Amino acid sequence: MSGPVTGRTLAGRGIVITRPAHQAASLAKLIETAGGQPVLFPAIEIRDVEDLGPFTRIVDSLDDYQIAIFISPNSVERAMKLIAARRPLPPGLVVATVGGGSVRALERFGVTNIVAPKDRYDSEALLEQPAFRVVSFKRVVIFRGVGGREHLGEVLRERGAKVDYAECYRRCLPNADPGPLLKAWERGRIDAVTVTSSEGLRNLSELLGDAGREPLRGTPLFVPHPRIAEAARGFGVRRVVVTGPGDDGLVTGLGDYFEKTRDR
Repeated sequence: MSGPVTGRTLAGRGIVITRPAHQAASLAKLIETAGGQPVLFPAIEIRDVEDLGPFTRIVDSLDDYQIAIFISPNSVERAMKLIAARRPLPPGLVVATVGGGSVRALERFGVTNIVAPKDRYDSEALLEQPAFRVVSFKRVVIFRGVGGREHLGEVLRERGAKVDYAECYRRCLPNADPGPLLKAWERGRIDAVTVTSSEGLRNLSELLGDAGREPLRGTPLFVPHPRIAEAARGFGVRRVVVTGPGDDGLVTGLGDYFEKTRDR
């Protein structure tokens, strides 16, 4: 993978961004800087949980935990605001997260000395960190959305930790009109789609309906993780490109792809 995108490597390219609306600005700006045209079509909507009681009880007992893991930027934003309204984080609590976006979000809340992987942004990479090699008898709380992936908690329990989930938001299917996006596809204005979660891909397919599934299958799809790529191929997408992590990785992957296409 090349370094950060420079110049106008995406000049004239229409790039669909499927991130939740409040998380799309950074990627959209990078695409615009590279000359592309971001097309915002959020495939996930973030909402409050219906009952915060279980979450609040965990927050009030944070002194009983040794490790707190924030699984995503959404978990940081939602959880830290709720935590700050009740108490400070315990001074001895080890704070960990999966990706660079979550690290930056935690830093905005004044959290430092964060345990996080450097090169791969996933649960498997976090589990390889020294802080998670020996966790027997430690209490771990995972801040996440309702019904998140179980792999991280399962492995920590296998290693002897006691794991609790503090669920602070819900991921929902947006009430979105696919009409303008379908028209843009018909007019040849969509050159690529970016998807940053398997759930976002499923929602996108559902939102597009029968009329949009074939255009989706025929458009290059850019994803930051092999697991999402596997899901995309399961949906019949014919060209799937796995990029580096984060917004920079996505835009660099887009630029590399279209530079090579242009040179053919």
